[in-house]
Amino acid sequence: MNKQASNKKMVYAMQLATIFLGFIVFGFSENIKGPAIPKIQFDFQLNESQLGTLLSLNALGYLIACSFTNALTRIFGIKIVTVMAFSSMIASGVLIYYSHSYPMFSSSYFLMYIGNGMLEIALAILGARIFVKNTGMMMNLTHGFYGLSSTVAPLMATGLMQVTLFGHTLDWRGMYMAVLALSLLPILAALKSTFPGDDLPLEHRIPLKQLMRDPVLWMMVLILSFGVVSELAVGGWLVNFLEKAYGWDTVSASGMLSAFFLCFALGRLILGPLTDKVGFVLSLIVFSGFAAICTFAAIAGGESYAFLFAAAGIGIAMVYPTVMAFIAKRYPTGSDTAITFTVTLMGIGSVIGNYLIGGVIEWVKMLAGEDTEAGLIRGLQAGYGFIGFCAAIAALCSFVLYRMLKRNNELL
Repeated sequence: MNKQASNKKMVYAMQLATIFLGFIVFGFSENIKGPAIPKIQFDFQLNESQLGTLLSLNALGYLIACSFTNALTRIFGIKIVTVMAFSSMIASGVLIYYSHSYPMFSSSYFLMYIGNGMLEIALAILGARIFVKNTGMMMNLTHGFYGLSSTVAPLMATGLMQVTLFGHTLDWRGMYMAVLALSLLPILAALKSTFPGDDLPLEHRIPLKQLMRDPVLWMMVLILSFGVVSELAVGGWLVNFLEKAYGWDTVSASGMLSAFFLCFALGRLILGPLTDKVGFVLSLIVFSGFAAICTFAAIAGGESYAFLFAAAGIGIAMVYPTVMAFIAKRYPTGSDTAITFTVTLMGIGSVIGNYLIGGVIEWVKMLAGEDTEAGLIRGLQAGYGFIGFCAAIAALCSFVLYRMLKRNNELL
């Protein structure tokens, strides 16, 4: 009996290691791009609209991966799919290092987002299967490690790009390869573990058609889509905004991005338990609304209020894990399918969102005077304002959902 209990503890420890290390690597891979993007933009001579298109195309790779990962999970099991996701990220890091033409780079970057998309689904499924108690707290805790690694990521990326080995500077290519190689750690943890749920009979799973008839799931799609566009866009655009609008250097701008992710991580780690007590949907209203207010105030207040860009991380951090916790509770035997459906449609929103931000910047620049400094600043303010607008829409959708669930006595 003691040996069996010891084995269970070891398996659970490896499950936790896979999820926590997975989110750490995920945070690195998603958010090292902030300091790298200006250098990538310079090396390949991309304007803001082209940069927005690049990020949108990579979000498309993320979307494609989300669409097939659940099917792979049913065929091979969540363990093999998790290892495949991390392996593709290691491969993309090597390819990025050797990419010296734009087509090669964009293809390699696309592969990284395929890995990220697979990882997004795999980690969400693992969390929904393993965290059956205190779901909101545990979802926010694991996602908090994403926030912690995201906090470190911009400064780590800035430092690594300046490292010289054997007379060769790593620059952004070597930095990507080094960071993505860390995916080996969660691979080792996953290989030493087993994961529940793969043996659930097909007839016990909620079919997709039944899920799609639930208006609540569609509201979750809207909340998650707008919330995640607002979250992920910060990693891609904040450093760019601070450097070009306020003339900050890369280190200072990366420091503000790190401050955003520190607030992001602390929000999940400290405020996560409140979501179980306050309620998932009410939490979504409060936190996404807070993120919107901070973002608009930061833009309106100018450079002296730039700290509010970081403070917005406290609110927007809570959206994704709280939605995942809600789905795990509402659809206990259909969470795999519900998560895949929701995150896949969220991916569409991410593609559109990144494209619109770049497009809004270029459009407002053109209206305000494309070749003037004032025109650039107005364009960047409008583009970043769109990020705050997305958070505000997520809050509005959460309020509508709250009214809907309260009327039917289905609040969680």
